[in-house]
Amino acid sequence: MTKNIRVELGNIQKTLLLPLWGRAFEYHKKQPLLIDKTANEIINKISYDFSAITKNISEISQIGWIARSLIFDKIIKQFIKKHPEAIIVNIGCGLDTTFERIDNGHISWYDLDLRDVIELRKKFIKETKRRKFIISSFFDNGWIKKLGKKNNILFIAAGVFYYFEESQIKEFFIKIAHLFPGSEIAFDATSNIKMANKMVIKSGGMDEKSFLRWGLKNSKNIELWDNKIKILNEYPMFRDITKSNLNLKNKIGTFISDLLKMQYIVHFKII
Repeated sequence: MTKNIRVELGNIQKTLLLPLWGRAFEYHKKQPLLIDKTANEIINKISYDFSAITKNISEISQIGWIARSLIFDKIIKQFIKKHPEAIIVNIGCGLDTTFERIDNGHISWYDLDLRDVIELRKKFIKETKRRKFIISSFFDNGWIKKLGKKNNILFIAAGVFYYFEESQIKEFFIKIAHLFPGSEIAFDATSNIKMANKMVIKSGGMDEKSFLRWGLKNSKNIELWDNKIKILNEYPMFRDITKSNLNLKNKIGTFISDLLKMQYIVHFKII
């Protein structure tokens, strides 16, 4: 197959290639934990040298992207079970394909990202009546008006918030807390950005301009930002992953990661 679609992305935006590769890699395993056919198709069409990722990314990091997808799937499915016509806002969507796995035929889904990402996304994934693309930074306010109703909204951000300063994320949370009472927010975090930058960003061939900036050691601290923000749940990244195919080193590694909250997902409610 001819790889003729060029990737021209900003420093942070190009990190979307890491989880994309992770899902495509999983697709070819004998017993995949997640089947993402679209990710595999995209990998086969884009002109990008994935050799550094393939050579240097550890098995734990690759499985981490799969575990993250599975946890977000679980959170979203639980939300739309309670709210079948919910609005889901996928912040920093990249080339994510969660919608294909969780769509119940009734939800409204918004994929939000910067222009270069959305333009690339359009080459592989199409908008529909219930699935719309929004070109915007999530820090801007214009995109909020496009959501229409304000009830039963779940905001998800996979692999996004830790690329920014805590002050920026705090401002965003407070804005959402006051504009969307009753909504929920789920995102992944790391307690050790130095380790994450070394094991994932540098190993994946990215430079320092793509480094993570914000580490979150205690998710309860976010409740201090505003009394409307309440934590619902916290998910250690590897807790529910089948580890039977991992070697002893990686079994220990995933255990330590969960113990030290090196990678985890947090879920908040706006009251």
